[in-house]
Parts: sequence; C-alpha cells; structure tokens
Amino acid sequence: MDRRRGAGLPRLVHCPDRFIALAHRLADAAGAVIRPHFRAPLTIESKADRSPVTIADRDAERAIRQLIATAQPDHGIIGEEFEAVKVDAEYVWVIDPIDGTKAFITGLPVFGTLIALAHGGRAILGVIDQPVSGERWIGATGHPCRLDGASAHVRTGTALADAVLYTTGPEHLRGAHGFERLRDAVGLTRYGVDCYATGLLACGLVDLVIERGLKVYDYMALIAVVEAAGGIITDWRGRPLDLTSDGTLLAAGDPALHRAALALLSA
Repeated sequence: MDRRRGAGLPRLVHCPDRFIALAHRLADAAGAVIRPHFRAPLTIESKADRSPVTIADRDAERAIRQLIATAQPDHGIIGEEFEAVKVDAEYVWVIDPIDGTKAFITGLPVFGTLIALAHGGRAILGVIDQPVSGERWIGATGHPCRLDGASAHVRTGTALADAVLYTTGPEHLRGAHGFERLRDAVGLTRYGVDCYATGLLACGLVDLVIERGLKVYDYMALIAVVEAAGGIITDWRGRPLDLTSDGTLLAAGDPALHRAALALLSA
C-alpha cells in the first residue's frame, strides 16, 4: 500500500469539544433551511458542470458560513456553492450543504449535509446529516463515531465474496475496469444513495463504498466519520485522503477487505 503521499503531513490533533458543538449547530442550521424545501416546488438551475443547484443548497451554505464567521472568524471555509476564504488558515471548514442534490430534487431522502473540519489539511471532524430522517453521524479524532448520540462502528470479518458494496452511480465509473472486477467479486452491489452509503458503512450495514470524480467537499467529511467508526478510507492507490486528493475514494469496514478491494482496483 502506497502511503508516501501522506508523508510530511502534520499528526492528527484531538478535535476540541467546542468544534464538535459548533458542527452540531451548523448541521442544525442547515437542516432548518433545507427541510421546508424538501418535496416542495423548487426552481432548479444548472451550474457550469451541468449539476443541479437550488435555493436550498445556497441558503443552507450561507447559514453555515454565517455561523462559522461569527464563532470562529479566523477559520477558513471551502464550500460547494460559494468562493473559498482563508484556505491557508490552520483550521478550514469544508462544507457541502446538500450532497446528493439530484436525490433532493426528486424527493428521495438519502442526500445529506456534509461538514468537515481540517487541521493542517487533514480531516479531524466530519458530519453526515440527513435533515429529513433526523439521522446524524459525527466522527472526530479522539472521539468515537456517533449516530444520533449512540456509538456507531463498522462491520469487520466480512469476506470479499459476501461484502456489500455501494457507489453513487455506475455512470461515474464507466471505463474503470478495476471497479468492474470489484463489482463482480462482491456479494451485493447497490447504487444511488450518495453520502448516505458512507453513513451505513459507519454503522455496520455496508462493507465497501467506492467513488470517483469527487470534489473535496464531497469526501472530506466522510474521512473522520469512517475512521472514528473504526474503518479505513483512502484513494484508489491506498493513500490517505486530504484537501488535495485526486477524487477517488475507497472506504471499508475491514482492513483485509480494503486490501483485497485495492488489489482488484489496481490489477
């Protein structure tokens, strides 16, 4: 496994309780904005990359940014909908107000608000919040992963042939022969639930999550959630994820399963 890419990065610091409390407030604020728009009439715009965006995406990110600016004005912010600020700060929040906008606009409650805090470029806190179901996963260095306040932990000991694999959609993986080998080797492959699949992995219902073509705000929050739940999450070469990763992702509950999946991806 190639971990040279992580060399020289600062050691992960214990995430202060005050930042965890702030992350909960950020998720609460975003949810309050998003819920009234769910399954309600919406104007849907297309961004330059042809992905959809709504007023719920933008207003939720505005609410998060305002709270961060008030509580931690020295912190940086990287978000999907607006310009990044203070990206060289010691602490940088990385936010996706609605990860899974396509699910959101079609009334499917498997989207989520993603909130991460990076220190020195590496994730020390992550939130996956599903504002309709009320489910919230939160993980942070030095703290166990929690789902709605209860401890969450990955499933281990699953053989590759019995594993459950999730990815957002096969269209994102066209031509990726390594994915095809992995898909054919596992017991069950499912599609289409965006960040929600990683939450399911963190509470032991899914064994593998694979993605490609992600932006930093798509994956940063997932790192701390998976790691705090006892799992492993890397790029397709086995390198730790950080602010500069290449957009590939492989998460697993079990280290041996992760190694087996990596071998198929690189064969």
